[in-house]
Amino acid sequence: MKKLVILLLLITAPLMAQENCQSTVNVVGEGVVKVKPDEVVIKSRIEHEGESAAAVKAENDKVVNAIIKYLKSQGIAEKDIETDYLNLNKRYIYNNNGQDRTEKFVANQAISITLHDITKYEKIMKGLLDNGMNRIDGIQFKSSEIEEYEKEARKIAVLNAKEIAGELANPLEQEVGKAVSINQVDYNQVQPMYRMDEAMEMKATGEQQTIAPGELEVKIRVNISFELK
Repeated sequence: MKKLVILLLLITAPLMAQENCQSTVNVVGEGVVKVKPDEVVIKSRIEHEGESAAAVKAENDKVVNAIIKYLKSQGIAEKDIETDYLNLNKRYIYNNNGQDRTEKFVANQAISITLHDITKYEKIMKGLLDNGMNRIDGIQFKSSEIEEYEKEARKIAVLNAKEIAGELANPLEQEVGKAVSINQVDYNQVQPMYRMDEAMEMKATGEQQTIAPGELEVKIRVNISFELK
């Protein structure tokens, strides 16, 4: 009886393997959506240097308080004013080939400011500089509806994968069937970053700043295996 059971298993195993074996085509689809930004994040920093730790910290705190007060007066919500980091460090300066050393203290506070109305950018930037902001590290554009654009890009990627699979199968006189597996393999959101090293120079010369937001690019890739019929 045991021999019969073993014999049946040996016979049916190859048949099951043949049934589970299926022809598939594996492709990568890409979806890209161009997005017009409606928000801007100002990456700013207040920095002061001096011989006294207490003095530079007090000077930095004074400017920070003035800036926060100004932003609130312009209707910027507290949740849109975020401190990224706060540092107070000692810096050594060497002179005469390293023979003489002097100490300096440097206070830094980085603040990210989110504007939900891009048209306010010029006015807010001028106000920041007028209130003592002395470092602008960059400007980042964003979209308040980015999740919807991601869904759109994902759908385009899936349809693109199906189209490519059909193009591959057609010369073989085969048809694309249902999807066997789907994986999102790559996500990329290209956000234009506006560098502003010349911000202090513009303030000194009285020139007006202008920015071109450009476009955000949401790109998603998916890997899909389709049945071949």
